[in-house]
Amino acid sequence: MAEEDDATVRILQSLRGKICEAKNLGPVSGPNRQRDLCTFCTISLDQEEVFRTKVFDKSVSPFYGEDFYFEIPRSFQGLSFYVYAKNVFQRDLTVGKVSIRKDDLCKYSGKEHWFSLHPVDPNSEVQGKVHLEMRLNEVITVSGSMGQHLLVRIIECQGLPLISGQNCDPYATVSLVGPARADQKKTKVKKKTSNPQFEETFSFEVTRSGSYSKKSHFQVEEEDIEKLEIKVDLWNNENLAQDVFLGETRVPVKILGNSHIHKAWYLLQAKGNGSKSKSDDLGSLRLKLTYIEDTVLPSACYTPLCNLLLKSPDVKPISASAAHILGDICRERYEAVLPTVRLLLHHNRFVPFVSAVAALELDNTQEANTIFRGNSLATRCIDDMMKIMGKNYLAVTLKPVIDEICESNKTCEIDPVKLKEGDNTEVNKENLQGYVQKVFSSITQSSSSCPPLMCDVFRSLRHLACKRFPADPHVQYSAVSSFVFLRFFAVAVLSPHSFQLRSHHPDPEISRTLTLISKTIQTLGSWGSLSKKMSSFKETYMYDFFKSFQEDKCIEKVKKFLDEISSNVSKESSGLEDAVVLKEGEVQKRAQGKKRLGKKTFSKRWLRVTNRELSYHKHKGKEALCIINVKTIQAVEKLDECAFNRKNMFQVVHSEKPLYVQAGNCVEASEWLEVLGPVSRCNEGRFSTFHPSNYTSGAWQCCKNQSNNAPGCKPCTTTVLANLQLDIDCDRETERIFSLLSSNDTKLQNMEDACASMAVYQGPQREQEDYSKFTIQEPKETFQTLKQLRTVMEELQKQHNIRSDTTAQYGSLDNPIIGKTS
Repeated sequence: MAEEDDATVRILQSLRGKICEAKNLGPVSGPNRQRDLCTFCTISLDQEEVFRTKVFDKSVSPFYGEDFYFEIPRSFQGLSFYVYAKNVFQRDLTVGKVSIRKDDLCKYSGKEHWFSLHPVDPNSEVQGKVHLEMRLNEVITVSGSMGQHLLVRIIECQGLPLISGQNCDPYATVSLVGPARADQKKTKVKKKTSNPQFEETFSFEVTRSGSYSKKSHFQVEEEDIEKLEIKVDLWNNENLAQDVFLGETRVPVKILGNSHIHKAWYLLQAKGNGSKSKSDDLGSLRLKLTYIEDTVLPSACYTPLCNLLLKSPDVKPISASAAHILGDICRERYEAVLPTVRLLLHHNRFVPFVSAVAALELDNTQEANTIFRGNSLATRCIDDMMKIMGKNYLAVTLKPVIDEICESNKTCEIDPVKLKEGDNTEVNKENLQGYVQKVFSSITQSSSSCPPLMCDVFRSLRHLACKRFPADPHVQYSAVSSFVFLRFFAVAVLSPHSFQLRSHHPDPEISRTLTLISKTIQTLGSWGSLSKKMSSFKETYMYDFFKSFQEDKCIEKVKKFLDEISSNVSKESSGLEDAVVLKEGEVQKRAQGKKRLGKKTFSKRWLRVTNRELSYHKHKGKEALCIINVKTIQAVEKLDECAFNRKNMFQVVHSEKPLYVQAGNCVEASEWLEVLGPVSRCNEGRFSTFHPSNYTSGAWQCCKNQSNNAPGCKPCTTTVLANLQLDIDCDRETERIFSLLSSNDTKLQNMEDACASMAVYQGPQREQEDYSKFTIQEPKETFQTLKQLRTVMEELQKQHNIRSDTTAQYGSLDNPIIGKTS
């Protein structure tokens, strides 16, 4: 592999999980006890907050139930979960935290665990690393005798935390400490940077002249060297206030040994004498975490495996294909299907594949009323496809009415057992009826917004169902409604947060309303007689509620809707004709014009991007202060930290002045780039180069070119043209598939053995119980595919092994030493 190919190796990280609940939360500091306060949780990469739950009502054992997912765009040392409480003055008070080192995340991956909360001490909130060099020199003292001096050079630091959202003003103290000494030196303060370059050397006397002898040439006496160490502390200079501790590391002098020189990177540690209180007193937090790190190789490495997977729709029978085999051996892992679906969608191979696996499932379905009701490969594939392709469709169809339900918060409880004192059943029923009608109407009138690919899949399902059960006139509708109503719209109503329709899970009362609406929509959308469905209800209140719906009209609307989204009439997608909000949130925006005294400032603004325009507003819901047509965007790129001494900044270059924006954290910045990049990547006149810094004092700070109109000095991020709804990293998806296949190697071998035995020996199979775990229709064809999979996997593993041989040396920037603490 060429050297330039190795440069394209990418380490991609993601974190998915759930903050479930807390138990027996202890009191916070101050006069207010925990039981008097509301709580919330945050997630931090090192010390940078990247996620926050909503505030939950007063409880010492709150149930949070907050799902989260984000790509991790940078290296990090650890993950922290903080529990905060709000006091009567709405101040955030720390209850405790759970800290997990990056290397330990794999221990907890995929399962729920209870973690004890630990105290949060200012001296323990550290991050970053420091680059040190130590050297032992022989010197001649003033008296002419020999002695030894230790030279300590503090070179630089990286990744120091933000202070109040801004880069800090760091300096370092360097001390030689031992039983009878504590000599300390101090560096200069570096202004507004998280990556200070110090390049300062300090000298410490290690041995006195009398301790020197020719026998111990350039060595400190044994009893001394065991007790001496270099201590480096990083601080933020606060001028008038007390300086803030940023971290420390301790390096024993004996590490020099006989080499007399030591140079390495060290992770900064918490202060050793931080507060030590019992964690049991603070309660515990239940978390579910899945951390994934993919080493993505150059594209050429994945071509054989990718081609084998893309050939799957053409393999007869479909059960012998590579994609079906993957789904077969990973049937208990729901997430295993997603990378295959993404890959097939990107290459326009999804419809023939899912049609083939759906036909296979129908062959094994005996009754029309159970069609597509199980958790099969076909249903999992279509579920994932609808989540990917239907994201904007849901936003257009359901988001407005879901927002209304969550914000108006009308009481809709109709269960007599759950009614609160003072509730009026008839009013509640009327409220629920109104909401159901709005949701139902939004869905049944949305056929023109349904993505064409979803329509293609529904049309195929309808045809296959009619072919399998020709005598049943309703099966053509139930085959489609079992997906679009039961598995798509009803689930999105029930859990709007999971479909990005709301930023957080709804409150319990609203959640109950959404549950009732979802159950109603499922029933209205299910094909068949409404009266028969009503008779099957166990709850009397639900039976009474459904009497209010006119059966004939509802069925007619559902039938018309299902006809429209599964007909043979080809139509252009209109889902993108409406303005779809792709992302919005609070940012810091640099002022475009001159402020008083010529200084430009940063202001909080509400940034909003749709498929049509980018706009910013003073506050959410206010009129736009500026609107930029996305077709005029010429580049969307990261901005160097040194441009404004701020992290997480990006720029939107368009026909007017560049728009400079600071996101709240690294995850937010990455998400803005991921949204703005695809929406503008097809624009005419896009720049091929950009300036990674700003133009100030008559020159670009990156290249020093004095012309304001000078072409950029750095190539723009290369992007592959893709559908706005379908921005898929095929190399990463294929790497995920390779990882899944590798982790299930034993099952692949068992399947291969089963095929070999079945193809050779055609008599009764004594091991049939083992073989029944797999779908093997044609053992010879399946065996051939398995052998091909084995070959491409072995070659891909070789490519991984070649690159894994270059593991970063311990003490390097990528693999820093974990220094000792006091």
